[in-house]
Amino acid sequence: MFRKIRIFLEMIKIEHTLFALPFAFMGAILGSMLVNDTFPTWMQIMWVLLAMIGARSAAFGLNRMIDQAIDKKNPRTAMRAIPAGLLKNGEVVIFIVVSFALLFWASSNLNVLSMQLLPIAVFMLVLYSYTKRFTWLCHIVLGMTLGLAPLGGWVAVTGTMDWTAIVLYVTIVFWTAGFDIIYACQDLEFDQEEGLHSIPSRFGLTKSLNIAKFFHVITAVGFLALLLMTDLSWWYGAGMLITYGILFYEHYIVSPNDMSRVQTAFFTMNSVLSVVVFTFTLIDLAVK
Repeated sequence: MFRKIRIFLEMIKIEHTLFALPFAFMGAILGSMLVNDTFPTWMQIMWVLLAMIGARSAAFGLNRMIDQAIDKKNPRTAMRAIPAGLLKNGEVVIFIVVSFALLFWASSNLNVLSMQLLPIAVFMLVLYSYTKRFTWLCHIVLGMTLGLAPLGGWVAVTGTMDWTAIVLYVTIVFWTAGFDIIYACQDLEFDQEEGLHSIPSRFGLTKSLNIAKFFHVITAVGFLALLLMTDLSWWYGAGMLITYGILFYEHYIVSPNDMSRVQTAFFTMNSVLSVVVFTFTLIDLAVK
């Protein structure tokens, strides 16, 4: 049983929770403080957490199911649980259904708007896994999907959506798309051979890394806009300086001539970034 649990956790890349979860909590806390002038309740945070667990588990399960034939051909992904025969399709289907049920249950315990927007979230979770079959904009679609984490957190505790929430959403969209382009550079040759669509397979390594840089400039502008649009102060500003340093270093350690540190740029740097942004936002709001 424990071995099977470990395989499921590996399938959904539980460690990648550090990308989205801090931003979901940031959206919830920032939205609650700006709209309700108070921190969200522990019950609200619990439902946001459960919704996130359900959403990302369903998303990864779907992605692994839909992409299993592609994953089996790719040397980098051939040992993933489904193509390696460690999990059966039926087991993964049950896992996906349970995950969606958890997302629905959590959303139903939040507010009306959360439930109204749930079909959009489910659609985006399903759509992303198919996009690399027909468009190199798949990275943007992934960003639009992961960006629902902070937007969903905001809506979950406020029942509303305003321009600040939209700016936060767009900021995370381009942050995600940027680091996903860097990650996709690993599969440039495979994607070209298989006729799969991505920015690296369409534009090549050098142009793709420049596009990722441009996307992260948009991210930096978005974080600055949040400072100007809200009453966030110097604590948040200090966190942004660290965040900008992380973004710079992420692009500094990868180049067309040296892609050996892609995993560090993709996972380590962006995990640290999300925790830094959330932590300094929380401190800023807590000390007011």
